[in-house]
Amino acid sequence: MGSDERADITVMRHVRDRIDREFAQPLNVEDLARGVHMSAGFLSREFRRIYGEPPYSYLMTRRIERAMTLLRRGDLSVTDICFAVGFSSLGTFSTRFSQLVGVSPSAYRDDPSRSVEGIPPCLAKQITRPVRNREAQAVTRS
Repeated sequence: MGSDERADITVMRHVRDRIDREFAQPLNVEDLARGVHMSAGFLSREFRRIYGEPPYSYLMTRRIERAMTLLRRGDLSVTDICFAVGFSSLGTFSTRFSQLVGVSPSAYRDDPSRSVEGIPPCLAKQITRPVRNREAQAVTRS
C-alpha cells in the first residue's frame, strides 16, 4: 500500500467520522467533499471503493441505526425520532426505514422480537444493523 493509498484511506476515515458525529445534521456529499477539498464525484467513488457503499447510503444507514435504538427505548414518538435523527420529512423517514429494516418504524417499535434484551452489546449492533432488503433476500436464498 503506497502513501497515496494510505492518504486516501485517512481522508475517507475523516469523512466517515464526520458522518458518524454529525448524522443528525443536514449533510450532503457536496459539503462533505468541500470539507476534505475534493470533488463530490471523487469523494463518492473513493468512499464506495473503501467502505463498499456511497457516503449518502452510509449516512442514511447511520440515521436508521440511531432511529432503531430510539424506537426500542419507546419514549419518543415516531415523528420526534424522525426529526431527532436528521430527517426533515416523516414520509421520507418511514419509506427509508421500511426499505432498510423491512418494517415500518411503528411496527418495529411494537414488535418485541426486534428487541436486543439479553444479547451481548458486542453482538447487538451487528444484529440490529439495517440491511437493504435486496441484500437480506440474497443472503437468505444462499
